[in-house]
Amino acid sequence: MVQAKSWTLVKHFDGFPKDSDFQLKVEELPEPKDGEVLLEAVFLSVDPYMRPFSRFHMKEGDVMIGTQVAKVTQSKNPAFPVGSHVVSNCGWRSHSVSDGADLTPIMADWPSDVSLSLALGTIGMPGLTALYGIEEVLGLQKNETLLVNAAAGAVGNVVGQIAKIKGCKVVGSAGSDAKVTYLKELGFDETFNYKTVPSLEEALKKAAPEGYDCLFENVGGYFSTVALPQMKTFGRIAVCGSISTYNDGTPQTGPYPHFTMIVKQLKMEGFTQSRWQHKNPESLKRMMAWLKEGKLKFREHVTKGFENMPAAFMGLLRGDNIGKAVVAV
Repeated sequence: MVQAKSWTLVKHFDGFPKDSDFQLKVEELPEPKDGEVLLEAVFLSVDPYMRPFSRFHMKEGDVMIGTQVAKVTQSKNPAFPVGSHVVSNCGWRSHSVSDGADLTPIMADWPSDVSLSLALGTIGMPGLTALYGIEEVLGLQKNETLLVNAAAGAVGNVVGQIAKIKGCKVVGSAGSDAKVTYLKELGFDETFNYKTVPSLEEALKKAAPEGYDCLFENVGGYFSTVALPQMKTFGRIAVCGSISTYNDGTPQTGPYPHFTMIVKQLKMEGFTQSRWQHKNPESLKRMMAWLKEGKLKFREHVTKGFENMPAAFMGLLRGDNIGKAVVAV
């Protein structure tokens, strides 16, 4: 018998999450049956989507949603041999038993000098989100100008780097001077700290006086209100996130974008990367090749200890991280 720990949602979040919203539980797992495997978490992901998705994908008492890189420690399923690693959607659990349906094997030729944690970040869901947002939603073309907010986050930093690979001008907004410095290291053309600029509107105009062909939207709220009038005619907006609104007790209201969208004939599309999951194997190989060639760089914000899952999650929502936030068990 294996003792498994899990973090459950005691009550739905009201405003910003707090420690009392979570509870650590311990249970004994049964031995795997035929076709099943026993998994041990190695790295766990904390992501902004967990905050809004918990409201309609979970009920109180459920294990927190999320993905992890796990090691197969017992196997009665030949597709997942002992010692192999997988990405699992089992949530905030230290150990779990799976029939394999929710498991994705780590790519067979994963380089030995690349941490498996990147399967939760740059070479995983956030990286795929960046790639598909750029290629499938925006259709970004060489020499266009792209604006990305939350640009030092797990998705945003990859967005900017892929746009540079494609020969575009990239403007990135972030919430600290350290993050702005990191974006400059990644090769962003223009960067600014939205918390300290005197005027967001003037900062956007200064960074790209000619306007923006594309906006990769991770923030929403006030930033979106100010950014949309800076778009060029026929501009495209990929709506990936709205982190500025996730912890609102009362929904934000207005100004509304419709007239700006009409006048500028803008196209705005929301998306999640799962729409193109049939492309994932090829896409992950492309991104790993960029990483090995030095075209795609990464930084991780690593919290150690399964017991610190809630703290890592709340730190993410406060913007403590540069790059992908992960928990190492």
